[in-house]
Amino acid sequence: MRWLIMLALVISGSVLADSQCGPFKLGTSDANDGWARINGVKPESQKFTFLKANGDYENVKMQWMVQRSDAPGWFGMDYIKRNGKAVLNVEAIRGNMDQPRVLGSFDCVKLIN
Repeated sequence: MRWLIMLALVISGSVLADSQCGPFKLGTSDANDGWARINGVKPESQKFTFLKANGDYENVKMQWMVQRSDAPGWFGMDYIKRNGKAVLNVEAIRGNMDQPRVLGSFDCVKLIN
């Protein structure tokens, strides 16, 4: 369990740095707890996957469920970084299946501190 927490700390810091993806700012917390922060909010769930080889941080996928701040509900987010270029795909989670799907895809840029 300890190595998993340490891996999460390294991953979230080296993969995200501070990135801007459309209206979403991605980063880590000052507490360095291994969780990403989206617009300063800690997601409810976080999953990390190497897309090619283990340890290849230029090809990763992170998935989050984040509570919306503008309305009731959730955002499902997929952060995909391939060959050093990152994209954030976001879906507003629907309350029932009769509601229309609301999706967005945003290119990510690294913020300079």
